Order: sequence, then C-alpha cells, then structure tokens
Amino acid sequence: MTPDRFEALIARFRTLRLGVVGDFSLDRYFDIDPARAETSLETGKAVHNVTRVRCQPGAAGNIVQNLAALTPAALWPIGCCGDDGEGFELRRALKRLPGVHLDHFLQTPARLTFTYSKPLVHIPGRPPEELSRLDIKNWTPTPPTVEAALIASLQQLAPQLDALVVMDQAAAPGTGIVSRAVLNALAAISRAHHRLVIVADSRHGLTPYPPLVFKMNAAEFALLTGRSDSPAELFDHIPGGAAALAERNGHPVFITLAERGMIGAAPGQKAIHVRAFPVRGPIDIVGAGDTVTAMLTLALAAGANLREAMELAQAAASVVVHQLGTTGVAPPAELRKRLF
Repeated sequence: MTPDRFEALIARFRTLRLGVVGDFSLDRYFDIDPARAETSLETGKAVHNVTRVRCQPGAAGNIVQNLAALTPAALWPIGCCGDDGEGFELRRALKRLPGVHLDHFLQTPARLTFTYSKPLVHIPGRPPEELSRLDIKNWTPTPPTVEAALIASLQQLAPQLDALVVMDQAAAPGTGIVSRAVLNALAAISRAHHRLVIVADSRHGLTPYPPLVFKMNAAEFALLTGRSDSPAELFDHIPGGAAALAERNGHPVFITLAERGMIGAAPGQKAIHVRAFPVRGPIDIVGAGDTVTAMLTLALAAGANLREAMELAQAAASVVVHQLGTTGVAPPAELRKRLF
C-alpha cells in the first residue's frame, strides 16, 4: 500500500455511516497503587487502594471505540444496557466518542449491564498486573421485547448504513443480543441491501450465521469446518478452507492467526496470507481482535481490496497490542507510523 492510497482510504472512512449490533460491555479499570496497600482491621485481608477508575466501552463497544478513532461520519450502537449504575457509565463512555448516536441503544430494567471490572496493580517500571476480574453477565434468555426492539432498529437503520458489524460476546448462547431471530433479520437485510457490508464475529463460532463477511480465529475456523488438526497442521488447511468458505458464502472470509498474521479469501480468488508486524516490547492482546474486526469493516466499506484491508488490520492490531492496561485504538497517525 502506498501513502497516497492510505490517505485516500482514510478520507473515505470519514464519509461512512456504520452500525454495530451485539453485546456491549462496560470495561471498568481500577488502577491500584501498591504503595498504598493496607490490611483490613475487620478481616485481616489485604486492601488494594484504588487511585483512579477508568470506564470504557467493551466487547461490541470496543469495536465502536475503534471505529470512532477513524472518525466516520456516523456510528450507531445497536444493543442494550441495564437501568443501573453500570449502564449509566456505559452510556456516558459511548457518548464521549465522536460521531456516536445512542437513539438505537436501549436501556432496560430487564437486563443487567454486561460489565468487566479489572483491578490493575501499577508498579513503576513494569507493565500493569491484572488481579482477578469481577464480571457481571446475564445468564437468562434475552427477553422477546428487547429482541424485537433491536430487530426494529436494524431494519430502520439498514438503508442508511454503509457497513454493519455483528458482535456476539454473550457468556452463553441465547443470553445475548445475537439470537436466532436477530440472525434471521440480518439474513433478510443482507438479501435486501446488497451493497451493505456486514461483518460477523462470534466467540461461539459462526456455524448458525447466514452468509455474511466472516471474521474468526483459527480455533473458530476449526470449529466451523469440523477439523481436529494440531495448530501446525491446521495452518496448512486454512488457505484452501477459507477460499472454499468464501466461495460458498459469496463473501470474504478472514482468519486471524495471532503472531502468524492473517489469511483472507474472497469468492473466486486464492487465499492471501498477510504477516503480522514484529513485536516491539511488552504487549497486551486484550481487544486486539475487536480492532481487527473494526478495521476490516471500515476498509471493505471504503472500497479497499482484500490485501489492503488485511494490511490495515494488521497495522491496527500492532498499534493496540502495545497499549498496555487498556483496550486501545489505532488512530490514523499511529497507523501511518506503522505502515510507512
């Protein structure tokens, strides 16, 4: 990719209108100063004194955060949070992002706000150390009223969008936003709006998904294709499997391979392998997959070809894995440094 082509794609990003549907979490970081450690008089247990609390959008919200860093024209989160303090913080964190509209982000007492609480011990000269995490998740099926409201939002927004990300991060199938009814609605939207780029990413695998742009890791690829190879053997089968899957779906397929980079395929084309950027010091991989999903979506919607989309995604991943103790983003200036 040339610098001129990069600038042309970045300029195109600023014209795009995007939606993200799925499971939104609040990532709440508790920064701990070990120099202020105490022992509880009541219990005799260690007390970790928090000196700062940072709240960021997580899961599907991290994709919104990464998209917002590239300043598209408009961004719609399509999901829900609880009518609780965590929901207040999540909405406030989303509102801080440029171009974000919350008119299709539902707040409801029928759900808890999906929350990751992450205590981080900060020792000078060392990367932050994460203590045991505290999670808040929903363990019951998503209410039909919530499901119906979000399907209506998808149907209303689809004609206005250039791209849509589908992000399933629920703790257990059926407890999140991407239900069977939502998948059926997405299939109908995809058929009705051929120019709309819809990129799907699911921690539970993409087996039940309709034909969309698929992004997955190697383990999810093995699950989808029924393979039980060792990681080394699986790598040899991914290019052919990706090409076959892209041809069957009629959409591109992307498989991330951590330090080995990424393999992508488009219908009627051979698979392409793009290598990862070298590691430049301590890394934190949390959220890097979301960054890749966001960048692939933007690039495809902007008219990038397969290799260009993957090169941008690998550059973005390289930027964020070197941001420690946070789910980072890759703004244009940082991407430019990594690529050129």
